[in-house]
Amino acid sequence: QAPIKATCEDMSCKTGFPEDVHSAVVSRSVHGGQPLLNVRFQSCDGNKKIHFGSSEPEDFRVGEDGVVYAERSFQLSAEPTEFVVSAQDKETQEEWQMRVKLTPEPAFAGASEKKIEDIVFPWQQYKHSSPLKRQKRDWVIPPINLPENSRGPFPQELVRIRSDRDKSLSLRYSVTGPGADQPPTGIFIINPISGQLSVTKPLDREQIASFHLRAHAVDVNGNQVENPIDIVINVIDMNDNRPEFLHQVWNGTVPEGSKPGTYVMTVTAIDADDPNAQNGMLRYRILSQAPSSPSPNMFTINNETGDIITVAAGLDREKVQQYTLIIQATDMEGNPTYGLSNTATAVITVTDVNDNPPEFTAMTFYGEVPENRVDVIVANLTVTDKDQPHTPAWNAMYRMTGGDPTGRFTILTDPNSNDGLVTVVKPIDFETNRMFVLTVAAENQVPLAKGIQHPPQSTATVSITVIDVNESPYFVPNPKLVRQEEGLLAGSMLTTFTAQDPDRYMQQTSLRYSKLSDPANWLKIDPVNGQITTTAVLDRESIYVQNNMYNATFLASDNGIPPMSGTGTLQIYLLDINDNAPQVNPKEATTCETLQPNAINITAVDPDIDPNAGPFAFELPDTPASIKRNWTIVRISGDHAQLSLRIRFLEAGIYDVPIVITDSGNPHASSTSVLKVKVCQCDINGDCTDVDRIVGAGLGTGAIIAILLCIIILLILVLMFVVWMKRRDKERQAKQLLIDPEDDVRDNILKYDEEGGGEEDQDYDLSQLQQPDTVEPDAIKPVGIRRLDERPIHAEPQYPVRSAAPHPGDIGDFINEGLKAADNDPTAPPYDSLLVFDYEGSGSTAGSLSSLNSSSSGGEQDYDYLNDWGPRFKKLADMYGGGDD
Repeated sequence: QAPIKATCEDMSCKTGFPEDVHSAVVSRSVHGGQPLLNVRFQSCDGNKKIHFGSSEPEDFRVGEDGVVYAERSFQLSAEPTEFVVSAQDKETQEEWQMRVKLTPEPAFAGASEKKIEDIVFPWQQYKHSSPLKRQKRDWVIPPINLPENSRGPFPQELVRIRSDRDKSLSLRYSVTGPGADQPPTGIFIINPISGQLSVTKPLDREQIASFHLRAHAVDVNGNQVENPIDIVINVIDMNDNRPEFLHQVWNGTVPEGSKPGTYVMTVTAIDADDPNAQNGMLRYRILSQAPSSPSPNMFTINNETGDIITVAAGLDREKVQQYTLIIQATDMEGNPTYGLSNTATAVITVTDVNDNPPEFTAMTFYGEVPENRVDVIVANLTVTDKDQPHTPAWNAMYRMTGGDPTGRFTILTDPNSNDGLVTVVKPIDFETNRMFVLTVAAENQVPLAKGIQHPPQSTATVSITVIDVNESPYFVPNPKLVRQEEGLLAGSMLTTFTAQDPDRYMQQTSLRYSKLSDPANWLKIDPVNGQITTTAVLDRESIYVQNNMYNATFLASDNGIPPMSGTGTLQIYLLDINDNAPQVNPKEATTCETLQPNAINITAVDPDIDPNAGPFAFELPDTPASIKRNWTIVRISGDHAQLSLRIRFLEAGIYDVPIVITDSGNPHASSTSVLKVKVCQCDINGDCTDVDRIVGAGLGTGAIIAILLCIIILLILVLMFVVWMKRRDKERQAKQLLIDPEDDVRDNILKYDEEGGGEEDQDYDLSQLQQPDTVEPDAIKPVGIRRLDERPIHAEPQYPVRSAAPHPGDIGDFINEGLKAADNDPTAPPYDSLLVFDYEGSGSTAGSLSSLNSSSSGGEQDYDYLNDWGPRFKKLADMYGGGDD
């Protein structure tokens, strides 16, 4: 280190800078935020608030403590750098200035010096009784420059700090700040007795470029005896870092056909060393290019900025689509001997431009289409294009330049194959056009690049043949309008509705006609000539007629392959005739039995329209005479009239008043309508007060219908109840299968529809079926519970005993033998012998029914006892016990 010098002079206390020009020696490389020097400002009044400023604020900044810092990093020139430092009192706005001159120190100045320099604390003014004492100015300590990556030995002594008062006092020295007592701690240490400042390990500029320490001197009691001084230690950069590219692979693009000097991309590398020194100054160059076609030097690079540009013509994507460059960055300004290097890869893609137009693969294309078909692709137009697929320079656009004046075709582009799809968009009639010859052109979505010698488009011819197909017949006109008066009788010829077949070049028979829609079923059509006749009377007032119009649809069919048909609509506009007489509306009305108020407003309704409708004439008939005697009618408008009482009082009740209404048609149509008038007692407001009594005296049609409906519903309910009761009785009898023997009577009705029973039916004695007459008495079931339909065990002396049949082996043989015996027995009753299974028992106390065979035989007998037998024998009692009647 160079010796640190300062000058001083005697002066009295005066506020301001102690000198007009302040000189300092600093390192040539200045870093942003680096402290450079400390300016001394003397204030006789310690309470002044001073603000420091710089005339070069973009380069230098002065802190509140008077330390000058570098605002940015830069290199000092060989000539001294000068600027002005100002101080301003914030309260009085008084300002002082001082010029500062910075001189760069020689490179590595003091690096070879082995002598340890002393840094002496400045004198300090003490408060003594004498007002005048000598004062020593502050030292301006230049920065200490220390190379990074030093190999030691450590600790390595830097400077010695001492105070002039160490001769009279025992002092202790210390340093504070980052690197000493603040992180990173322990880098710098000081001997507290001798003040020797040392560094303990190698420094790394890339981690910390400078250290700002403060030295202190205190006595043994810890009292400060000197003002602290600032020590700046700058770490000198060494070339210990290689350049590093921001990306190992760089991607760029350049259009094909670019001229020399076209910018491509920029590659960037960084060096952790000082960028303002040679250690951090990088230079770029291209080591290799692959492929080397058409030239090995298609690109160059700016050695300072890393900009890559083209230097040769001939970039053609169709030949070379991509170039790979190896880029090298070297520090020490590219010095190959001392500089450190690194490499990266630059991949340059040659982008496509439209330098190749589309070209048709054939001069003529062919296609065919059936007539009347739309949205059908009839031909595929194929092209070739050498440009990059699926780009605007490759995508083809097709247009027709001739042969389609009516716009029946369009050409769409297939996005995948780039083919042109000729499509029909309007129906084509074979009978009008049998062939089309189209002229088409193809071009790209973007125009060709400048300087291309090829034509911008390619042309071709498309020949399209139209195929004849069987077309549907069509009615002419459709719809067809016919005006006809209503009332046309059935069987009358209405009109002829025929169709035409557009297939003039096909051999087929005539058309056949049929009816498709006829809502009222009024019409029929001749299947050969299309003549339409009526099958019913045409009525304009029909519900199928809307706004006087009746619509019917007919079908015309040919015998082509395949058969085709067409529809036509016949619209019949029906003209009105006076075929409907007017009617009164409403049909019922109410009035009071007194003369006032008793007016009834009525309206005439006629389904016909003008001139066969209103105005209407209203009058009362001559018979019966009571009508005109009790009532009077007055027309109040063309469609309305007013009915009122002629007499002062008419007894309450319901009266049928006939009214004759005549329309204005030619000839006139009239009818007699009955108006049902309810005459009632009214209050002062004209409202009926005895409506219930009148309704009871005479019911209207609606009331009668409602009563009948109620009666019918009631009868249905009664019938359903009776049916339910009978069904319940049948179910109850069906469940009563077992009875006690004492309850067994001869007139019980036996049920034979039982196919299964309870436990008693599980063990059958088949011998009883084989020979029912020879069953031994001891073999019969004991007295107990038996089925109702079980054969009784009583003797049967009344009936002749039939000879026993042989003993067959099964029931079927037994039945057949019994049937044969019955057929051959002349004494057999007139019923089949199989009725033995329906046998109800013998020994009945009732006599033969033949005793009732005639009324004459019992004429003298008294049958009055039948009345005592209960309601079941009431009919017999009425027949035989009724006396002479």
